[in-house]
Amino acid sequence: MGKQHDDDEIEIDLWELFFALKKRILVLLAALLAGAILAGAYTKLMITPIYSATSTMLVLTKETTLASLADLQIGSQLTQDYSMLITSRTVLQDVIDNLGLDMDYRTLESNISINNPEDTRILEITVTNPDPETAKNIVDELSTVSSEFIGEQMEVVPPKIVEEGEVPEHQTSPSLSRNVMMGALLGFVLAAGVVVLLTVMDDTIKSEEDIGRYLDLPTLAVVPDRKDYITGKPAETKKKKKKKKRRKSR
Repeated sequence: MGKQHDDDEIEIDLWELFFALKKRILVLLAALLAGAILAGAYTKLMITPIYSATSTMLVLTKETTLASLADLQIGSQLTQDYSMLITSRTVLQDVIDNLGLDMDYRTLESNISINNPEDTRILEITVTNPDPETAKNIVDELSTVSSEFIGEQMEVVPPKIVEEGEVPEHQTSPSLSRNVMMGALLGFVLAAGVVVLLTVMDDTIKSEEDIGRYLDLPTLAVVPDRKDYITGKPAETKKKKKKKKRRKSR
């Protein structure tokens, strides 16, 4: 019996929370809308857009001989070696000097990502920058400098640049739609949390069921709270009497 009583209390509490949220649905929707608007405005006005440009390099060309690869593992190991050389301090510093960039090599390195698609001999070099033209210039110069550097250091035919970067037309980040959705969700969750917290902390007695549940006392009588009763008589009866008096006076 005790276990069943506890289950009933949990069920009633959940229903109370549900109706409390339903009662304040307009507040929740307003919070959702406000969160979306604030997130959109913050994304547009406060966050700097970032653009990405990508170039591709072929690791092994047909000119590459087996003798030049005698001590190297073909495949992923080779692409990893190339990736390390592309982001080496020597290569990055040469790119900075050649383009006259106002940054150090560590900052440039943080804006570079290298990807090797599975089962391919291709390296994709991506550079991000707030300026789309700068992103394209950096990735092109990085490809050229790193190709020459790899050829010299590894004594192999330099990787071939398959595609140069293009000037990006659309920003990579931030995503306005994603941020708006996240802001709307956050606003809704925060508002719902406040409603649930206020409901849980509200220990006032509102009905005879609350008396039995919280105080464990029987309800002897209930006094109805009716605003339509005036001096113990329904307001409708009083209105009917007034209408009758008006008719008599006519």
